[in-house]
Amino acid sequence: MIVDILLVALVVIGSWYTVSILRLAVARAQIRPTLESIGLGVVTNFFDTLGIGSFATTTAWLKFRTMVPDRFIPATLNAGHCIPTIIQALVFIRLVHVDPWLLAACIVAAMAGSFVGAAAMLRTSVPVVQATVGVALIIAAALYAMQNLNLMPNTGNALTLVPVFFVAAAAGHFVLGALMAYGIGLYAPSLIMLSLMGLDPKAAFPIMMGACAFLMPVTGRRFAQDAGVDLRIVLGIALGGLPAVLLAAYTVTNLPIVTLRWGVVVVVLYAALLLLRAAARPAVADAPASV
Repeated sequence: MIVDILLVALVVIGSWYTVSILRLAVARAQIRPTLESIGLGVVTNFFDTLGIGSFATTTAWLKFRTMVPDRFIPATLNAGHCIPTIIQALVFIRLVHVDPWLLAACIVAAMAGSFVGAAAMLRTSVPVVQATVGVALIIAAALYAMQNLNLMPNTGNALTLVPVFFVAAAAGHFVLGALMAYGIGLYAPSLIMLSLMGLDPKAAFPIMMGACAFLMPVTGRRFAQDAGVDLRIVLGIALGGLPAVLLAAYTVTNLPIVTLRWGVVVVVLYAALLLLRAAARPAVADAPASV
């Protein structure tokens, strides 16, 4: 029953978000997505569905190409990856079993955290955003390396959590939901936290995808209202991500994920260094968006 309610709610929220973003794009004359952003959406969301993640890889490309000013990278991530993430959640919540009460609790907590994070992000200075995203990329690269070296926790087999860990998981997702507004991906830390608490790592997928799918329309819609966010890039990432998610979820079973992750580690670390260097020189203004 709870799962069915969540799935229906996702469809409703996703439809509302899609219409809302399209109306904003029409009003700004930014309805035509760029080819580069469509390609970016295809690649990053394909890897995201395989568990590699999309925030770090998208951030790296946006920074390399100076597609958006650094300040608007988190906003572009949340707004652009929202619709593909909703599709992921619809697929994995239906296919993978987990305690529905735990699923709902983590989703609600993450949504509440996103309200706090989005409000704070809009008042944060550019150097702080650059430094925060830079540190987040370093952490992401470390997590990718840990996965490749088999250092990630992978011993849990439970489909629910004892009461103490249940509450801790919800509280943890409140924090992770707030950090999403700064471009810090939720997937990897959520997976680690739930696995350490004894949850089967496979059961963590609907939780982390569901949490992101419900909170990203909240942050994405709020960020998209800022005139500095280029909706052509947002729409391109979303458009490219739709077929990529379905392809990865249903048809791809054998890819050199370890090799791909090592490549991502190198790229992400380089982008992190660029952002941290920019944060250390706040007098230098953000470069204008190039499309």
